[in-house]
Amino acid sequence: MKVLQLGKFYPIRGGVEKVMWDITFGLAERGIQCDMLCAVLPGEKVDEEHQAFITETKETLELNLGPYGRVIGVRAITKKAGTMVSFSMVRWMLQHAKEYDIIHIHHPDPMAALALWHTRYKGRVILHWHSDILRQKLLLAFYVPLQSWLINRAERIIGTTPVYIRESPYLSHVQDKVTYVPIGIQPVIYAPWEADEVRARYPGRKIVFALGRLVPYKGFHILVEAASLLGPEYIVLIGGKGPLQEALEKQIEALGVQDRVRLLGYLSSDELPAMFGACDVYVMSSDQKTEAFGIVQIEAMSCGKPVVSTRIPHSGVSWVNKDGESGLNVPPDDPKNLAFAIKRICDSEQNYKKFAAGAMKRYEELFTSRQMIDKIINVYEQTD
Repeated sequence: MKVLQLGKFYPIRGGVEKVMWDITFGLAERGIQCDMLCAVLPGEKVDEEHQAFITETKETLELNLGPYGRVIGVRAITKKAGTMVSFSMVRWMLQHAKEYDIIHIHHPDPMAALALWHTRYKGRVILHWHSDILRQKLLLAFYVPLQSWLINRAERIIGTTPVYIRESPYLSHVQDKVTYVPIGIQPVIYAPWEADEVRARYPGRKIVFALGRLVPYKGFHILVEAASLLGPEYIVLIGGKGPLQEALEKQIEALGVQDRVRLLGYLSSDELPAMFGACDVYVMSSDQKTEAFGIVQIEAMSCGKPVVSTRIPHSGVSWVNKDGESGLNVPPDDPKNLAFAIKRICDSEQNYKKFAAGAMKRYEELFTSRQMIDKIINVYEQTD
């Protein structure tokens, strides 16, 4: 079979793009021809490690993944409301869509859906439902007819957790063709001496790590408040950058927790493994359904790190982190319970060993890359 993964952006920055990349690469490794079509903003820099494998034309850049795979980036004009505007994507699809047996489209991405609609493609369509559109209300108002067409057009709809696809209001009438495939990743591998170097910066402290863009739905303001309820033996490290940087810095100063919270800024892919290796516990403090899965949770689990996350209504976050097994789940917007959960895990050696082992076990049972690719192939091989 020949498959096209359709949607989102290059370079790879967010969770949806990462899943597309991993599926494309994983299928190509299995000898299945798979391409990934996405959009590239003007002036966007190609990741350095890919530079030698890139071929550029006026309208596209193409990254060679070997004999069975490639990433095709079409030029975008701009990005509005989190969506690429790319007439080049429509043109490319009109020319090439018919070459594929399966088009696997990733939602939410209005531009990709529009491009697919224009092709009048007659082959098999698989819809990967990563999340509902929640924040862009104006965009959704215009997009709903196209979204409805896409839901009805799809042969199968894949979610990332059973919770999210069961409770999405947009999928309630098509549950007969809905399934779920948990996101899977390669384990995060860190050098022990690099993790030791991180720990040496905070001698005698228990390290609480969190990672993500500094935006409202990540709930980092709740984590900062929770830090004020932890003792001086704790240090909270938050990696990432974003528009709330200044607000968080002011909150840290107002609460007087400069000695307990550090905003680390952007962490490169080379720096991250050591942070996961060094931390005692990973915390996901997100408080909105925009956080649908939380890939970073399974990155922490792959290192055997317990997780504290939130029970966001209708989200899959607390399904990923199984309460009492891989860590603990607490109500969102609740710094007191967040701090209590961190201490419950870290202040008892017996508890810590239990949750650390449970985190590794849950990763190995559900969230490996191999399992994700196996299940995706199984969906492709099912025919009506």
